[in-house]
Amino acid sequence: MPEVRLVGENVETGVYKTSEALRLADEFELDLVEISPNAEPPVCKIMDYKKFLYEQKRREKELKAKSTQIVIKEIRFGPQTDEHDYEFKRKNAEKFLKDGAKLKAFVFFKGRSIIYKEQGQILLLRLAQDLEEVGKVEAMPVLEGKRMIMFISPKKKK
Repeated sequence: MPEVRLVGENVETGVYKTSEALRLADEFELDLVEISPNAEPPVCKIMDYKKFLYEQKRREKELKAKSTQIVIKEIRFGPQTDEHDYEFKRKNAEKFLKDGAKLKAFVFFKGRSIIYKEQGQILLLRLAQDLEEVGKVEAMPVLEGKRMIMFISPKKKK
């Protein structure tokens, strides 16, 4: 590349010969960094490259700290789960949703119990209804192989 477009502080923006741009960078005791290699001519900037990398890492770290991790908790039922087990699992599901985790509730059908898929669907819909104060249904019950799955996400706190 015989010529580069130079941008940055204390440099007059314009097209310079590569050797001239490198001389200017040496003069300021900084680095000549290629910003946009696909431009015509390529765009370069005179800057402290190590400082640039440090600030970029710091920015990424701040963004990562601000983002929240989504936790998915699972609750498994059988198609003929009795009342006590249901209540116990419902209380756990409520706790998970209050803690801000997503909930994956599923009914697992073993062997021939697949004939009770209506019961499984009724069970999941009942769970959704019981948890409607703390969570909202993200996906209605869907049969995937031997599992009927439903997702519930926590409601935003006001």
